[in-house]
Amino acid sequence: MIDLRPILELPVSERLRVLEEIWDSLAADVDAAPLSEEVKQELDLRLAELEADPNSGVPWEEARKRYFER
Repeated sequence: MIDLRPILELPVSERLRVLEEIWDSLAADVDAAPLSEEVKQELDLRLAELEADPNSGVPWEEARKRYFER
């Protein structure tokens, strides 16, 4: 088991940086955790909706900004 206490004691900004690093490492290894059929269908639906109306989406930078302004 991994002792997370040192990470949990970091300031929020540093914990977010650690989280982003972990997320990026997972995204880089997508084949290690294949998606379920249900998740694939949901992603296909969302992609089709975005392609049907490209202006309906929000750029990542804007979504992130909105999230952290809460």
